[in-house]
Amino acid sequence: MVRKSHFDPQRVREEIAIAAARMIAEDGLDYSTAKRKAARQVVGETRVDGSWLPDNDQIEEEIREYQALFHGDSQPAVLRRLREIALDWMQRLEPFNPYLTGAVLNGTAGEHSDVHLQIFCDNPKEVAIYLLNANIQYDVSETRHFAQRGYVETLSFLWKAARDAEPVGIHIALYDTDDLRGAVRADARGRLARANAQAVQTLLDETDAPSPSTN
Repeated sequence: MVRKSHFDPQRVREEIAIAAARMIAEDGLDYSTAKRKAARQVVGETRVDGSWLPDNDQIEEEIREYQALFHGDSQPAVLRRLREIALDWMQRLEPFNPYLTGAVLNGTAGEHSDVHLQIFCDNPKEVAIYLLNANIQYDVSETRHFAQRGYVETLSFLWKAARDAEPVGIHIALYDTDDLRGAVRADARGRLARANAQAVQTLLDETDAPSPSTN
């Protein structure tokens, strides 16, 4: 049975955003997959117009609310650890002009989140050579260009910051230097889609991780 609220586009968007946020926070799904699964959960197999679907900003706000409600005592420490790992790799990759993007940058990262870096350099292939020389075994895939100009090669691997630490996924999208033009401007809400190592260090300096539980 289709609930009456399904006839209200605003309510449908809210329900899909809430369901998608839970999937992202608990299962580590990406936004696109979570939105698609959440839509099926809310409206079943009924096809809905795109205007009934929440945008990523709405889902991001729901993720923040979900984490504050259910992971408020643990998520800040998880986020800090991921930012520290990101900064470590940005410093390693400093010759290739790395930028951090995604949930680790915007603050919605949780225990299932990966670190997403973007490289902007004249010869992105040198990053692969660097990883090989460092004995890093990586997989090669493609990521959609952030400006919707096709796809860019992406190198992915698991990284353990310490022997007994949980491995973290690192994804390095390879861009040309020219792709950086205009890519670091803030949006209408003053948010940056990507940040360099100095900006990430500032984020770490501005936040204090809560003491981990010893129970």
